[in-house]
Amino acid sequence: MLSRASKLKAFVSLEKGLFSKTPAQFHTSSFFKTNPEVAKNADPKLKDSDKTLYEFGKYLTSLMPKYIQQYSVWKDELTIYTSPEGLTPVMTMLRDHTQTQYKQLVDVTGADYPDRVNRFESIYNLLSYRYNTRIRVKTYASETSAIPSMAEVFGSANWGEREVWDMYGIFYSDHPDLRRILTDYGFEGHPLRKDFPVHGYVEVRYDEEKKRIVTEPIQFSQAFRNFDYSSAWEQTGSGRDATPDEFKKINP
Repeated sequence: MLSRASKLKAFVSLEKGLFSKTPAQFHTSSFFKTNPEVAKNADPKLKDSDKTLYEFGKYLTSLMPKYIQQYSVWKDELTIYTSPEGLTPVMTMLRDHTQTQYKQLVDVTGADYPDRVNRFESIYNLLSYRYNTRIRVKTYASETSAIPSMAEVFGSANWGEREVWDMYGIFYSDHPDLRRILTDYGFEGHPLRKDFPVHGYVEVRYDEEKKRIVTEPIQFSQAFRNFDYSSAWEQTGSGRDATPDEFKKINP
């Protein structure tokens, strides 16, 4: 074992190696060479070598070809896409089938794509304790259509679907208690919709004269100005398609 003096000497030499370099030398020094595995994973031409999830997605599609419209794999996560009519059969199969055993609904969330006809996605994240795997199920809805509630299939869907209803306004038919859960009573609109203003519609403040909390429409001291800056969140480049060649979809 190293003595205390030897450890201290090693630490001092390491410290000198770190702090005696300029920022440019710090990133290019041999002491901090890029991990070959990291460099490999960052290669845009990389193809996933593990085809297990693609095979599993293909297998699930073969079980319910009437309901599973497609599947995808991204970042080692399998996603199943189904219509609202197929959601209950698909979720029940994933819960009860011997080869799946997704007994736990971990989370329910949503997404808003205003340019689509069916602008909303309702997303269910499932966990299988038996196989220690996760899967994501997505379905869709418009502002006027409904998605069947999964509260009868998974009890934890009750509050999750209430959150999605509160934030996005996605309506779940046959839900036992579909009401707001995050926003206050009388709140107008759904805050996570893309067309919901960042500032909202009303403001809450304490009124010194009335000695209570009051809610008032928001008023701006100057006209709204639209600064057309480029978005930092827009994708640059074509991205990377990591799908193995034998699982690529053929465009007609």
